[in-house]
Amino acid sequence: MTTTYNCTSEDQRALGLEHAQRAISEKKCVVFPTDTVYGIAADAFSPQAVTMLLVSKGRSRTMPPPVLIPRINALDGLATEISADARKLAEAFWPGGLTLILHAQPSLDWDLGETQGTVALRMPADEIALELLTLTGPLAVSSANRTGQAPAQTAAEARAQLAESVEVYLEGGFRPVEGTDAVPSTIVDATGTVLRVVRNGAVSLDQLREHVPGVLGLGEVPSGQPAAPVPAEDASAAPATTNAEAAPDTPAAEGARDAG
Repeated sequence: MTTTYNCTSEDQRALGLEHAQRAISEKKCVVFPTDTVYGIAADAFSPQAVTMLLVSKGRSRTMPPPVLIPRINALDGLATEISADARKLAEAFWPGGLTLILHAQPSLDWDLGETQGTVALRMPADEIALELLTLTGPLAVSSANRTGQAPAQTAAEARAQLAESVEVYLEGGFRPVEGTDAVPSTIVDATGTVLRVVRNGAVSLDQLREHVPGVLGLGEVPSGQPAAPVPAEDASAAPATTNAEAAPDTPAAEGARDAG
């Protein structure tokens, strides 16, 4: 049975986290707040649970979810070939609104969808999210909305879209702040020799370049290489969506395009 917990109450928060941990262990989905928007989560290491998450959102395996982690030292357990520049960004902006696309550890027994060997990782700057992640370990998480709809900024908004497909809703109030628009995380592709932004978001390009001056902005390419063409039907779309979907060899970017 679907249950909502008011996590602004200490007692309800403890009960909600306990129920959410149990639901994750039972391969069910939960919704909780992050520092950007609300997320729908499932056990990252359970193909059954990830499938339930994708079905709840109305998306296919071609749009795999990112993975949220509770601490920065989980990075090496989930990704490999992590460049010094990628580590600099993680150390500077985690916890926070930065998602890094990296090469996934090939030894891990998980199936997030058609990732082509990549994984999108983020450590959120939200107490409720981090408490849950500490209890459960890494979670496959996407924004708590049906694909194509606006990201939920409260658990109530998420429940209006996802209904009984979610076991537990953890209500923590508006994210990021009541009266403001949802701001997704910035996505940086760190699978190549040069880091590049594939979606603009909470962390600006100027902020990124304070730590890694060579980061390429959205749509930029290394000197001497032609820019990828934008399909005519996508010309009026938001640049973040267009470029995340069009970015070559970074399938995780497409899966993370509406992630928190």
